[in-house]
Amino acid sequence: MTAQDFTTEFTVDNTPEEVFAAINNVRGWWSGEIVGETTKLGDTFKFEVPAVHRTTQTLTEVIPRKRVVWHVTDSWIGFVDDKSEWDDSDIVFDITAEDGKTAVRLTHVGLTPNVECFDTCSNAWSAYMLKSLRELITTGKGDLPRQRRLQQ
Repeated sequence: MTAQDFTTEFTVDNTPEEVFAAINNVRGWWSGEIVGETTKLGDTFKFEVPAVHRTTQTLTEVIPRKRVVWHVTDSWIGFVDDKSEWDDSDIVFDITAEDGKTAVRLTHVGLTPNVECFDTCSNAWSAYMLKSLRELITTGKGDLPRQRRLQQ
């Protein structure tokens, strides 16, 4: 990790166990269109927004109540010149209990300001983390973009 890797974090009143479970419930906060398993070491899953963004991740580190790491093995980002910008990057979720609260930090290792999708991708991560994942943890229901479209 470098100081330039994109990072965002928030704190909740929930336990590290609840936070860990929510992070691994990827369909509950990132996309209901996830294909594959998302909970244990070695699991591989695919995420896709058709014609916009597609990735394949493998869980390379899973430490209950503490950390989850997804390694991006394949990516396609339709709105930038280098369609494979996310290839070989790591998406790291760190969970820290502090003073009866739980801090959740996402670091996308490799998503730095010199990457073309940095602004768009960091804004999307912020929305997923600070809105959808946080809501899944605190209310039991994430704020999925597809769900919002279907409700309109």
